[in-house]
Amino acid sequence: MLVIKLEDFSKNYLDQGKKLIDSIDITKLDIIVNAILDVYKKDKQIFIIGNGGSATTSSHFANDLSKFCIVGGGKRFRAISLTDNISTITAWANDAGYDKIFSEQLLNLVNKEDILIAFTVSGNSPNVIEAVNVAKQNDAKTIAFIGHNGGKLKKLVDNHIIIESNDFGLVESVHLLLEHVIINLLRNNLLRKI
Repeated sequence: MLVIKLEDFSKNYLDQGKKLIDSIDITKLDIIVNAILDVYKKDKQIFIIGNGGSATTSSHFANDLSKFCIVGGGKRFRAISLTDNISTITAWANDAGYDKIFSEQLLNLVNKEDILIAFTVSGNSPNVIEAVNVAKQNDAKTIAFIGHNGGKLKKLVDNHIIIESNDFGLVESVHLLLEHVIINLLRNNLLRKI
């Protein structure tokens, strides 16, 4: 028999999620959406990264940008999740170390005015920080969706949204929700221009 009642746990967990959602600074979200639209207008690239559950959010975001945001057969987002090529990731991890799995891929691809979007619960993942540094050295813009208190990453990126919780599941869930909000905002903006 469960010691904690499922109903009590579920209600408490969902209430915590609602509080985190309500605490999101919408002005920061607006800035991020406009930065992504700017990259789209300039036909620049969007690179997305994350570890663990955040890696799946990275893949999901790149997929939604590349597929869901195609409007009326028009211009497409140039979005790549650097979490998706297992051969490349393991080659760099083996030969240069796990800290380099994203930064080495970026060195092959990133250009001025591209954008790097990072999802990380801790804000302290060495491979994410390394990638942000490479992006900045190449004059790319940087955005992070972070948990906890933002870690080291909050001071390194151009724009960020912090979900202030130590519960990785809640943080990752809110990050994915924000990804869907952004995708729908982008798509709706593009639809209005047709």
